[in-house]
Amino acid sequence: MDDWQDATTLFGYLSYADVPAAILWLEALGFQVVSPQPGDDGTVQHAELRLGRAVVMVASSDEAYDTPALHGQSVGHGLYLQTPRVDELFERAVAAGGRSVFPPEDTEWGSRRARVLDPGGNEWSFGSYEPGHTW
Repeated sequence: MDDWQDATTLFGYLSYADVPAAILWLEALGFQVVSPQPGDDGTVQHAELRLGRAVVMVASSDEAYDTPALHGQSVGHGLYLQTPRVDELFERAVAAGGRSVFPPEDTEWGSRRARVLDPGGNEWSFGSYEPGHTW
């Protein structure tokens, strides 16, 4: 691999109609705001929140976006938070106002997982499996 490929990482970015509520929800999961950038009109232009090595960026929506509806157990896309504490994060997420999609469960491939929708309707999966490793 080229050097630039080794240095490439991926971070999630979400827009919310109510960023302060989203930040409170993320803080209930254990995220900490590390880079707040308020907008001039009471909005949040940009904020970064960190939990361990995970970072998510959030901002106020600049338009009224349609959030995809839940079809079965998914909205069709979302964020996956790898953690050894699936059950704890699920409980914290629901207690803080998230909507349970499915509670913690063991999978046939040997991991533990759960899924919630955050207060903005975004899909979050918590799992013990760490993507990107070869079998």
